[in-house]
Amino acid sequence: MSETMDRNLALELVRVTEAAAMAAARLMGRREKEQADQAAVDAMRHTINAVNMDGVVVIGEGEKDEAPMLYIGERVGNGSPPSVDVAVDPIDGTNLLANGRPGAISVVAIAEQGSLFFTHVVYMQKIAVGPRAKGVIDIEAPVKENLKRIAKAMGRNVEDLTVVILDRPRHEQLVREVKEAGARLKLISDGDVAPGIMAGLEESGIDVLMGIGGAPEAVVTASALKCLGGDMQCKLWPRDDRERQVAKEEGHDLNRVLTIDDLCRGENVFVAVTGITDGELLKGVRYFGSGARTTSLVMRSVSGTVRWVEAKHDFTRLRKVAGPRYEGQKS
Repeated sequence: MSETMDRNLALELVRVTEAAAMAAARLMGRREKEQADQAAVDAMRHTINAVNMDGVVVIGEGEKDEAPMLYIGERVGNGSPPSVDVAVDPIDGTNLLANGRPGAISVVAIAEQGSLFFTHVVYMQKIAVGPRAKGVIDIEAPVKENLKRIAKAMGRNVEDLTVVILDRPRHEQLVREVKEAGARLKLISDGDVAPGIMAGLEESGIDVLMGIGGAPEAVVTASALKCLGGDMQCKLWPRDDRERQVAKEEGHDLNRVLTIDDLCRGENVFVAVTGITDGELLKGVRYFGSGARTTSLVMRSVSGTVRWVEAKHDFTRLRKVAGPRYEGQKS
């Protein structure tokens, strides 16, 4: 491990997610998804360049021709060591924010350069658990068997477990199998990063994340679970022949089980998460005229330290040092 990675970069990254959250939260409930996403991207891009790192975006807003900022391959940070991979999700749960619903968050994860998994395949099949169930999951095993193993590892009955699944038609069979196994279900409309993180937190009320969701979100979740000591397995889930060909061209085996270490090979991983709208994981942004309050989580894999950060932001001072993007005000 290099000396430059001994610095807790998560404490610098939280400024980035705070900025994105405050900018996006201004548009809560206004059903303006594109505008909210752009506000978060602008604030995140503006702030991340002040972080002391030489970063390359590997999980971002899309290809360069699709996204003018935070595109895949873009260099971010101020260019100083360390050299890192960067995964950004300015808003996980854009629909949640646009409709004023709970659970929208802003996330940034970094790890050693070359350590974060990348694919153009959009979706992955996922199973994620916390530290007590680490090493017992098998994504290729029946749902009932996985839940039995998880319950045993946690010292519980299957009936005590809560499983989070995205509420999608593709999950009808999965939902039936979880019900037949006897576990409790929590169906969510959007945003599976926060529930994935919650699975890694003791007493969060979430024990398992299952189902098919975004591949970029899987890498972000794996990075957080690496910090929390949890576990995750995934398999690529191509939607059509074109994506099967994409996976082949990338050299990915569709039958391969991707472990948490395949998704995030780094040993020095830093993650920052800030709430945008109120959720079970974090409170959303609160405005009070001259400023705002934010609630965040910052995590570091080497030490296993998890910090809850409550911050009060004074906009009258921030205007002088960070400009209007940081506070979510219009230029």
